Amino acid sequence: MYKRLFDILVAASLLLLTLPLMLATALAVRLAMGKPVLLRQTRPGRGGIPFLFYKFRTMTEDRDGSGCLLPDERRLTPFGRWLRGTSLDELPQLVNVLKGDMSLVGPRPLLMEYIPLYSPQQARRHEVRPGITGWAQVNGRNALSWEDRFRLDVWYVDHQTLLLDVRILMLTVLRIFQARDIAQPGQATMSRFTGGRDV
Repeated sequence: MYKRLFDILVAASLLLLTLPLMLATALAVRLAMGKPVLLRQTRPGRGGIPFLFYKFRTMTEDRDGSGCLLPDERRLTPFGRWLRGTSLDELPQLVNVLKGDMSLVGPRPLLMEYIPLYSPQQARRHEVRPGITGWAQVNGRNALSWEDRFRLDVWYVDHQTLLLDVRILMLTVLRIFQARDIAQPGQATMSRFTGGRDV
């Protein structure tokens, strides 16, 4: 109950404070990449229940001759890379927090297609609401291996407290200014999860 109240108060305050910045970012995305400005994607929430996830778009919609999207490294623009580095692309998820789909802190919501690939231990990440930031994000972010990322997610599930959430939020601000661990080595973003050993 206290976590949810904390989420609502902080998310509402941040939404009001960052509204001008969000409008400016939306305009910049529109001018740099055209429509749509927002990425709307179905992601698994608490209990694996799907919800509509929002973020500012950082990639083009360029496709090959067969109509398939090109690889991330070919669609990620310099402006999109900057958005990811500053985490401005994540600001629309404050709306997800207010709606109750997400929390400020929790395991990051991944793709729906990954759900059948999780081991029972890895699937425990869905015992809590997904977060805008999380324990894995402040301990390596996208530079982590999938196994380490899931291990940190499950650790958070077992140890979550309001005090830990405040600590993670403070560390998140620090990581944003450091602008590191934005992608896995040799990847534009994060490699796809194809299943693997348990955490």
